[in-house]
Amino acid sequence: MISLGLRFHDSMEVPFEERLKNIRGQGFTCVHIALSKVKDIPSSVEALTPGYAMWLKREFQKADLDVAVIGCYKNLANPSKDKLKQIQEEYMANLRFASILGAGVVGTETGMPNEDYHYEPEAARSDEALKIFIDGLRPVVRYAESVGQIIAIEPVWRHIVSTPERARIVLDQIESPNLQIIFDPVNLISPYEYEKRDETIARTIDILGKDIAMIHLKDCRLDANEVKSMGCGLGDMDYTQIVKFALERKDHIHATLEDTKPASAEVSRRCIEGYENKILGK
Repeated sequence: MISLGLRFHDSMEVPFEERLKNIRGQGFTCVHIALSKVKDIPSSVEALTPGYAMWLKREFQKADLDVAVIGCYKNLANPSKDKLKQIQEEYMANLRFASILGAGVVGTETGMPNEDYHYEPEAARSDEALKIFIDGLRPVVRYAESVGQIIAIEPVWRHIVSTPERARIVLDQIESPNLQIIFDPVNLISPYEYEKRDETIARTIDILGKDIAMIHLKDCRLDANEVKSMGCGLGDMDYTQIVKFALERKDHIHATLEDTKPASAEVSRRCIEGYENKILGK
């Protein structure tokens, strides 16, 4: 089976403990939480104390929810040495925090080779940008090893790690069991190869499957040459091979839904459960 969850900041904005109850009440068993996106709990580096982590752990346990991901989406390819050092220290603080909280992974995207994170397609796809990212990520992975925590990178077609092949290079060069993959199929679908999205998904599973630690699930449509994302069941995605991969090779894997609305989150959950039931013959 798949452990389905959602992004905490996609849930209804009510007091923290009530949000946890609501998420569990909608049938979810895990969450992806980016602390900086939750208004009524602290997120600064200095606030990430062991006591805070233990309090959060108790609250999630009371609600019978796993923390699948602590999101820390900062640019590890920042060309400023001072800013990069600050970003790396923030990742390390989140890794310490996650190790005490009992989170599955600390998740990150893979940045841009500039300070303000703007999209530079040619620069992002260069070998130099990939080297810069790997150099920025490497000490963070070594720190993850020291605290017994997993850091997982999320390939995105617009970012430096834009393809499964580039993700494989990162994994092979850093060579650590504490570096794994967040598989977001829609984020790997470019508008230029939209009709080949099933091939992209199959290639990703083939190249990265053994290192996938968790999955992000959303839907998409091509609109004015842009891939627009939305909740599962509202677009063009066929989840058969993704769900089949999860059931056959990653039993109990965390899979969090994205771009859901509080009123429709259960519809998206039932969409994925429908694929599960069909594959399992239920």
